[in-house]
Amino acid sequence: MSLRNRELVFLVPALVLTTLGFALVYTQKASVLTWTSLTYGALFIVLFLIAHTGVRVLASRADPYLLPVTALLSTLGLVLLYRLDEDLALKQAMWLVVGLVAFLLVLAVVRDLKWLAKYRYFIGGAGLLLLLFTAVFGREINGARLWVDLGPINLQPAEYGKVLLIVFFAAYLVDMREVLTVSTRRVLGIPLPPFRYLAPLLTIWALSMALMIFMKDLGTGLLFFGALLALLYAATGRFFYVFIGLTLFLVGAVGLYFLFPHVQVRVDIWLNPWADPTNKGYQIVQSLFALAEGGLFGRGLGQGYLVLPSGKTIIPYLETDFIFSAIGEELGLVGAVGIILLYMIFFYRSFRVAVRSRDDFSRLLAVGLTSIFALQAFLIMGGVIKLIPLTGITLPFVSYGGNSIVANFMLLALLLRASDKAA
Repeated sequence: MSLRNRELVFLVPALVLTTLGFALVYTQKASVLTWTSLTYGALFIVLFLIAHTGVRVLASRADPYLLPVTALLSTLGLVLLYRLDEDLALKQAMWLVVGLVAFLLVLAVVRDLKWLAKYRYFIGGAGLLLLLFTAVFGREINGARLWVDLGPINLQPAEYGKVLLIVFFAAYLVDMREVLTVSTRRVLGIPLPPFRYLAPLLTIWALSMALMIFMKDLGTGLLFFGALLALLYAATGRFFYVFIGLTLFLVGAVGLYFLFPHVQVRVDIWLNPWADPTNKGYQIVQSLFALAEGGLFGRGLGQGYLVLPSGKTIIPYLETDFIFSAIGEELGLVGAVGIILLYMIFFYRSFRVAVRSRDDFSRLLAVGLTSIFALQAFLIMGGVIKLIPLTGITLPFVSYGGNSIVANFMLLALLLRASDKAA
């Protein structure tokens, strides 16, 4: 079986399963089974078949499993959003169409990844400008300055900036990986490469971190930080960079704890949400109750208590920060683990692209993109189950968030291009 036929074989069952989910939720809302209940799922089958056709034409040797996994995650997210709020589901569906268009455009325009490496400084500068634009003109919500209002459209430029900066980091490290492994001096007994080779990388990183601190979006800053460490380790093979990076992270985390009150609140409710006198730990407490209520197999799709008959959700921002809680309650431990396994398949296939890549830039780009995607999924799921403090970022492809889904489809397109080139 060819790669694209294999992709189609896995794509169709994933979309059929989602169609049945839409029909189930629609029937529960309307109390009657009609053909209309199947039209929503059929629409997304058509959309992803168009995306599959585009991959077949533009990247015929790309990995056959990444698109089906993405289709299942994104359409499952739409089913859950439709169950929570029909208006939000409609908006997310429109953003999904935009994301698929951006996905095909990236595949059509970026026919050779060397083109990205050639314009690395321009791309890195564009990424920083997006962050700067957000820091200056952004609107602060829940303590973080993330949104920019452009008339009727609300944008989150940092979502696109993260992809551009990863491209820059990967391209720069390709040029400097050799000199970064050579030590010319020692500071406190630690071997270091020439500073002039580290300076551009550290400058871009420091500026992006400073902007993130100004925007108070520590979740995105942590994504950049973790992805950069992964890229440095992949490029040089030196654990020293990881050790120094983690040390700087711990020092910075302590400083930010005392600098930003909303960081203190998140850490405090992580340590003990039950003893929160201001009731700011309400979200995480309700999240834990929802996960426990789901049990092994869940209460059933559309049967959870997180949405009241009035349409109001028990947990604020359930559709964004706590969508994984809704999955755990309605689909149970089996459904939640299934989502985690889908992400693990995505990570494995993406890192496999990096291993099979024949040039350094494609390899490092795949590592960087996969790392930032994996960190994003870990941070939000870990926060929801109280493994780590909440960071306020979205669950990739599942949570409500148009800019996030568009940026992640662009990320997917770059991974498929790297996979096609590797083959």
